[in-house]
Order: sequence, then structure tokens, then C-alpha cells
Amino acid sequence: MSTEFLNLNFLGNTVENYLWCFGIILFGIIFQRVLSRVFALLLYRIFKKYSGNVGVKEFQDLLHRPFATFVILVAGYIGFNYLQFPVNWNVAPEEKFGLRMVIHRSYLIAVIVSITWVFLRIVDFMGLILIDRATRTSSRLDDQLIPFFKDGLKIFIVILSFFFILASVFNVNIVTLIGGLGIGGLAVALAAKETLENLFGSFTIFLDKPFVVGDHVKVGPIQGHVETIGLRSTRIRTLDKSLVTVPNKKMVDAELENITQRTFWRSRTVINLVYNTKQESLKNITSEIQKFLDEHPNVKEGSTVNFDQLGQSSLDILAVYFVRTNDADEFAEVKEEINFKIMEIVRRNGTDFAYPTTSIYIEKILKCSLLLVL
Repeated sequence: MSTEFLNLNFLGNTVENYLWCFGIILFGIIFQRVLSRVFALLLYRIFKKYSGNVGVKEFQDLLHRPFATFVILVAGYIGFNYLQFPVNWNVAPEEKFGLRMVIHRSYLIAVIVSITWVFLRIVDFMGLILIDRATRTSSRLDDQLIPFFKDGLKIFIVILSFFFILASVFNVNIVTLIGGLGIGGLAVALAAKETLENLFGSFTIFLDKPFVVGDHVKVGPIQGHVETIGLRSTRIRTLDKSLVTVPNKKMVDAELENITQRTFWRSRTVINLVYNTKQESLKNITSEIQKFLDEHPNVKEGSTVNFDQLGQSSLDILAVYFVRTNDADEFAEVKEEINFKIMEIVRRNGTDFAYPTTSIYIEKILKCSLLLVL
């Protein structure tokens, strides 16, 4: 009875063929995770010598999805080989346009895409290894080069995969196609004008090195630390911790300030004192602030403290000094320390800080005339 059931025919295929087909596909779905991890473990041995702190788990996590997709595609190919189209459907062969051709070519494209995906993840893993090594070096140039070349290699793999699909799936003559690209090259260049400008901008950043990964930069209204420099754009982590992507063309063309390369931070502080401050106190305050700045270990020589002007509502002392740091946080700490000291000096000399005020003097007029009533 079981043999008769297995030999039952539906749509030109026996029950046994259907069972084999779905069984193989089910096997691929169930064991795709195990097979992908085993494959990753075997492939990891090639990179183990250079992997450093990057373990096999990271490699397995990267390869799981693309290789699992490849396993399911292979299982599907083996499984569906047990089935055939019903004869009465008159399905055209693979060489002619029809259902067979569409399915066959779609399958080939899916396989090539999955293999390309595997290679891209291998490049990502190589990038992790190189980044891990770069973090242990003092130079930040390698931090900049690794993402640049990683993205370039991935683009090369994608382009190579695209041409391979054209040649193997659609039987396109690649040599003829590349020769024909010369005719349409101008149109492509015009269409990709912005992309090419950003690409050349990335080369300019790489060669001229106006900044490197980790630098604190200011481009127009955007200020923050450079996280990555890619082929098309640069990612900046702003001071409020948002991530801004700036096209490389703008990074090259706009006025760019590299705050990290500052040797000093300049502070210009105006100290407003009340008008009843005595002249002797004003001189003492000026000299004491000057002495404190001259003796401060983080303040560069040449700071100036002067009685600047007679303001509308205050006596203004101008203090200009340079702090020996290129770190904005350290500059803020030193400036805070100096401001507290200025407050102490002012209060010790018996005066206080002024704020905008207006004094109104009203002259009391005695009634000196009488209203004459006619």
C-alpha cells in the first residue's frame, strides 16, 4: 500500500519525488546554521594567525546569513532536480525564453549574489582584524586608510560580480560591453557628477591629510570628531553626540578648521567692575590677575591684562591669554579655574562686578509760578 502511495502521480511527478524534494529542502533549512558555522570555522583557520583579538564568533556571525542563504539555494537546486514540469504544459527549454529560462537565470543570479555576499563579509572580517591592529598603534593614519580601502575592495567585488552575472547568466560579451562604455562614458560621467566629485574629494583627503580619523574639526556649522572617512562621505560625531554624514566634496571645498591641530586655545575675557571701584583697587586687581596668569602652568607666556575702557555702566578690564592645550574640555576646565580666581581677586579688593544699569536723576522743581486767572 505504501509503495502504491509513493508511486501516485501528481502534475507529472510521483509522491516519492515530492518527498525527496521537500525533504532535501527541509534538511537545508534545518542544518543551514550548523553548516554555516562549520564553514566559518574551517575558513577562520586561514585568518587565525592574523586575527589578534578578533575571535571566531565574530567571523561566524558575519558569515551566517550569506552562507545559510547559499546552503538553502543549493538544497533547493538538488531538491527540485527530483521534479519536472508536466509534459502537457509544453514548457520551453532553458535555451528559449520561457518559464524554464526565467527560473534558471533567477537561480543563477541568486547563487552569484549569495557568493558575493560571502566575499563581502570576509572583507568585513579582514577590516575588523586590521582595525584591531590599528588601535594598538600610535598613528591614526591607518585608522583612516582601513575603511577607505575596505570600501574600495567591496566596490571592486560588487562590480566584478555584476560583470560575471552579465557574462555567465545573460551571455553578454564583456569585452564588447567595456568597449561600448567608452561611447557612453561621457553621459555616465555627467550623470554621476556628484559621486565622482565626492570620490575625488576622498582622494584629496587621503593625499593632503587635512584631518584624520579622531580629529576634532569644524566644517561650516558642523563641529565634532571624525569617526570614519569613506569613498563618498565623512561621518562626524557632533558635540551633542549625533552622527552627521558630510559629502567629501564639501569637506574639501568648504572652510575647514582642524581644532585638534591647535597648539593653544585663546580666551578673551572682559571683567566689568562697578563704577565706585577705587583706582588703587583697580590697579591691584589688574596686577594680581596678571600675576596669576603668568604663574599658571597651563597658560602660555605673553598674556595681557589691562584696564580697557570706561563702559556705559562699568569699568572694563580686558584679560587675553592662551591655554596650552588642543582639547576643548581641558580648555574649559582651565578657563573655569581662572574665572573662579578672578572672582576671588575682585571680592578680596573690596569691589564687585557690574551689570547693565541706568541711573535716572529727577530734579525737584518747586512751584514758582501761579496760574493767572483772568
